[in-house]
Amino acid sequence: MGQPWVMAMADGDQQRGTDLAACRALLRSGSRSFHLASLLLPRRVSEAATALYAFCRLADDAIDMPVAAASMALDELRAQLDRVYGGRPGSQPMERLLARVVEEYAIPRPLLAALLQGFEWDAAGRRYASPAELTAYAARVAGSVGALMTLLMQVRSHAVLARACDLGVAMQLTNIARDVGQDARAGRLYLPLDWLAEAGVDVERWLAQPKFTPALGAVIERLLATADALYARAASGIAGLPADCRPGIHAARLLYAEIGHEVRRRGLDAVTRRARVGALRKARLMCAALYAAMRPTGELAYAPLPETQFLVDAVEPGAVTVHAGPVREACARDVASGGGARAPQQGHAEWLIELFERLQQRDQLARPP
Repeated sequence: MGQPWVMAMADGDQQRGTDLAACRALLRSGSRSFHLASLLLPRRVSEAATALYAFCRLADDAIDMPVAAASMALDELRAQLDRVYGGRPGSQPMERLLARVVEEYAIPRPLLAALLQGFEWDAAGRRYASPAELTAYAARVAGSVGALMTLLMQVRSHAVLARACDLGVAMQLTNIARDVGQDARAGRLYLPLDWLAEAGVDVERWLAQPKFTPALGAVIERLLATADALYARAASGIAGLPADCRPGIHAARLLYAEIGHEVRRRGLDAVTRRARVGALRKARLMCAALYAAMRPTGELAYAPLPETQFLVDAVEPGAVTVHAGPVREACARDVASGGGARAPQQGHAEWLIELFERLQQRDQLARPP
């Protein structure tokens, strides 16, 4: 039975491979972080995620354009969603691949629409008065991605989805804390205006000449503390993911949390310089991620954040059977042929030790005499 099916799917697989290669090229040239993130996941997940990452990349590029051009680019992305969900994708590789992923993994449109809405807020230079308003923004640009990735891992539990949204929001808050100075120099401000007012920071005067002050540091600390609480909540949800997905997601959680710790080590000064996590510390965190993946932690019982509730509600738990299709079947053949990711056991441990040694050598060579 397998051979006739393979022959019937040959043309579809060839098109899928072409579209996948085009999307990967977009990510390699346009976003190193998106490309590297896909390498942390098993192949069956990362191939499907490539379409979503490419969609995110195009939306992210749009907000860096002048306002009129950004509006047109976002309108085109909404039109692409219309075509994808209408079953008539256009000729662009990303659009074709996204249509397959949406169908095969039963992706609800509100998740992708929320992502575009968040980018639209960015393009408009929107500011956020309260922590709740900022969380609503983070829910759209990052919580939605957490929910999308959970569906690609074939998990539709509302409890796990809520924790995935927590993780996305936490990572976005960390990004904001790290990039306060960089954003300010570009005329952007994401810190809650209410917190800045309470700390005595005059927003317009500070934006005209961004510099670090203890008052600003207190606001950054509040944001990092909020993110830390969400990282702790998110850990329990990772235990609900497939075993070979857990190390990569734990790694993302620990690495981003470490960015916040590095901001603190620098006295909360996120204006003068941008915090980075060193190679050796990254390697140690990868080992910690492997350990964390082997044991469940925490409670899943937390309710979703009010700002992410709509993302969780958009998914029908257990009501949709994710069916096989060209993307999933091709990935299954990759795994069967030995091309998939190794289970997080001995192979991963050996790889992590090798990575640690290589990074240590590189750091020693890079040090000045």
